[in-house]
Amino acid sequence: MSQLIDIGKRAKKASMDIAALDIGLRNKALEQIAAAITENSAYILEQNEKDLVNAKENGMSTSMQDRLRLTRERILGIAEGVRKVIQLDDPLGEITSMKTRPNGLRIGAKRVPLGVIGIIYEARPNVTPDAAVLCLKAGNAVILRGGKEAIHSNIALANTMRNALKSLSLNPDMIQLIEDVSRETAHEMMRLNQYIDVLIPRGGAGLIRTVVETASIPVIQTGIGNCHIYVDKSADLKMAVNILYNAKCSRPSVCNAAESLLVHKDIAKEFLPLAKARLDEKKVELRGCERTAQLLPGIIPATEDDYYAEYNDYIMSVKVVDTIDQAIEHINQYNTKHSDAIVTSDYFAAQKFLDLVDSAAVYVNASTRFTDGYEFGFGAEIGISTQKLHARGPMGLKELTTIKYVIYGNGQIRE
Repeated sequence: MSQLIDIGKRAKKASMDIAALDIGLRNKALEQIAAAITENSAYILEQNEKDLVNAKENGMSTSMQDRLRLTRERILGIAEGVRKVIQLDDPLGEITSMKTRPNGLRIGAKRVPLGVIGIIYEARPNVTPDAAVLCLKAGNAVILRGGKEAIHSNIALANTMRNALKSLSLNPDMIQLIEDVSRETAHEMMRLNQYIDVLIPRGGAGLIRTVVETASIPVIQTGIGNCHIYVDKSADLKMAVNILYNAKCSRPSVCNAAESLLVHKDIAKEFLPLAKARLDEKKVELRGCERTAQLLPGIIPATEDDYYAEYNDYIMSVKVVDTIDQAIEHINQYNTKHSDAIVTSDYFAAQKFLDLVDSAAVYVNASTRFTDGYEFGFGAEIGISTQKLHARGPMGLKELTTIKYVIYGNGQIRE
């Protein structure tokens, strides 16, 4: 625990240092980080290979190995992502809602950093630089705690970024990585409320549930994605097949991939064979209700657990529904409030779906795969928030800040 307290103290000091930097210096730090990641790509790939070897030996699934794997192209993409963050507007310093009270006080809300942000995540080493640069751009220090699966990659990336800060004579503790990947250390981090201002978990349902139940620090829940595609009775079936294939198959291991398919009974007989034929191209395993099984003989019967599942794989649950209301009810019962879509030509059905589905992102005639900070025009994201307080949906720079009230007076005292 003493080591974590030391990390926390240094992070708190670093948060004051970075809050004092103007946007020019913050952007210069990010440019140095982007250059360092590119220049050190061979070292980073060498360390990533150690993680991949361990992953294969431990039986990690192919789709999860894909999330873990870094390539030269992916590293260049990470560096380019850093440079895109540089181009984003400064989220700090804006004063809004300035009002003059009858007593002459001028009161406004100023956007300021959150302070120290803790990130707990699993086997995706790209989160290490993504999270760090977003926190820095928004004026925050960050404490990173990745999973054991990517520990060598994460250490390499964190060292590279810290050295980049040192080269500019900036406090390297603006970015810190906890190298102890034991469960006990993770739990201790979750209770480091004296030093960490907010905790953001990124990973599977088990990780996020553990953080929410254990942490004494405010938590922003992100990432669990049981996303649905509902094909309405008025849908363009060719469009629906294309959207379904993209949402399920383009990258099944990510949180905005579709896991569940709902089909209106009036078009199920025609649509389901078309959908299965397309999904068969990627050997997607379908698990369906009784009516689905009648139309697609031989598929696996769906259980209650299947409708709750985030598979992160080429598996999908299927259900035939009688009405759009039944589809909405099913989604709101089983979804994770991430992203859900309707395919329809009916304006009123689309509006009902938009109004009543309780998710961070709700689509009409588009793939759920667009739930992403880059695609939404934020330039980047720290994660997809599935909660309702402070931030919801893709979390960009603004969501990594808060406000404080600034008050200008000329001698006022309260009677």
